[in-house]
Amino acid sequence: MYLLGIDIGTSSIKVAVVDANSQKCVATAQYPDQETEIKSVKAGWAEQSPLDWWHNMQQAILKLNATKLFNPKDISAIGIAYQMHGLVVVDKDQNVLRDSIIWCDSRAVEIGDKAFDKIGHEKALSNLLNSPGNFTASKLAWIKENEPNVYQKIDKIMLPGDFIAMKLTGEITTSISALSEGIFWDFQKDEISKDVMDCYGLDYNFIPKVNKLFSSHGVLKEGIAKLLGLTAGIPVAYKSGDQPNNALSLNVLKPGEVAATAGTSGVIYGVSDSLTYDNQSRVNTFAHVTYSPTEKNTGVLLCINGTGSMYRWAKHTFAPKSTYQELNHLANQAPIGSKGLKVLPFGNGAERMLNNKFTGAQLLGIDLNIHNQSDIFRAVQEGIAFSFRYGLDIMRENGMKPKVIRAGRANLFLSDVFAQTFVDVTGVPVELYENDGSVGAALGAGIGAGIFKTAEEAFTQQEVIKTLIPKNSEEYEPIYQEWKELLIKALK
Repeated sequence: MYLLGIDIGTSSIKVAVVDANSQKCVATAQYPDQETEIKSVKAGWAEQSPLDWWHNMQQAILKLNATKLFNPKDISAIGIAYQMHGLVVVDKDQNVLRDSIIWCDSRAVEIGDKAFDKIGHEKALSNLLNSPGNFTASKLAWIKENEPNVYQKIDKIMLPGDFIAMKLTGEITTSISALSEGIFWDFQKDEISKDVMDCYGLDYNFIPKVNKLFSSHGVLKEGIAKLLGLTAGIPVAYKSGDQPNNALSLNVLKPGEVAATAGTSGVIYGVSDSLTYDNQSRVNTFAHVTYSPTEKNTGVLLCINGTGSMYRWAKHTFAPKSTYQELNHLANQAPIGSKGLKVLPFGNGAERMLNNKFTGAQLLGIDLNIHNQSDIFRAVQEGIAFSFRYGLDIMRENGMKPKVIRAGRANLFLSDVFAQTFVDVTGVPVELYENDGSVGAALGAGIGAGIFKTAEEAFTQQEVIKTLIPKNSEEYEPIYQEWKELLIKALK
């Protein structure tokens, strides 16, 4: 029995097939090979076409089937992970009305700030656990204000994963976790937030049917099944934002457990059993995959927009023909501290942990006589690690004090320089696992379809492949403090 996981990422679509009995990945594929474009018509804007996600997902699954490592007809359930906070709007015929305003788009910051003031800071934080910010609800309010012709045609709004499930099944559903990441959920009343909906004057009928996260969100349509070589009628049994899903895939389910990822964005995600929030909304709290009205497990999320995106920019600018593996090797040739070169990796939209300010990415202290490619790529990785430390200190202020952080051996954690710098600068050991968002989504489907009785049962075969402990913390601390001073100056 096999499970299919789909991960709708910003850069590409990843898919995986997992053997439910062994819990091991049988095959994976990714499409396209080149990173997907983010459309930025104006500074601070970021959009992608949902129809491109749909096309790329189909190609990824067909590429997966072509491995011949499994029989696609033996797939029993589908799970979906997706880039968080995006907004997809469709009409009554399920036609997409405009490109999706995605997670790193900053256009709705001012709208969200006004709503924060109107609702009241204390009430918004205690009920929403966040300010409305530039999250999905605020993006919808932006469409209402700036694109009334589009707004009038809306039948349903969705997160990216809801859209893919709709295309697979014809049904539109959502979950408490999804609504919470869009800042549509009132945690005190356990219902759709009247404060947000009424403040923005939004139509309650736009909200899809709310299902349990681990449950059937529709079954695969016959025509789509035939197109993809799958069996009609199998359920889409799980949908989750990429960061709660990453935590699930690392078996981070209980309060106090913490996960990290360093893909296009960088995230530290800790599970809490309380309705906690940051007074400045620099870190955000959403319903975790295990959230229920009786067991209110939340995920406290620190997001840094400019991590993998910063490394990608550096690659394309300074070494476009090199592979990331070659760049990691180059970075390893430079000394700790990169000979004084420092990078602020904040060039991918307004950063929530910086109070929604946009500093722009900065490369500081260049000495034309001593700095070379190695120093640049190490400085980029160090700057990203420093940004994680800055954010983790905010989480510590709010009571999240991890003794160990779990991460998948992927993206920037494939770099020995980055992984060790992360550990040295934060002072927290890291356990690395062979995990992937699409694999986590597949196992989530097994939970939702009842193949696994509990979430914990889906990860009984998981093993740590490497543990990193701090080695150079004393050497890095003054370098980090210098970096922090530069950041504070940039924020003034």
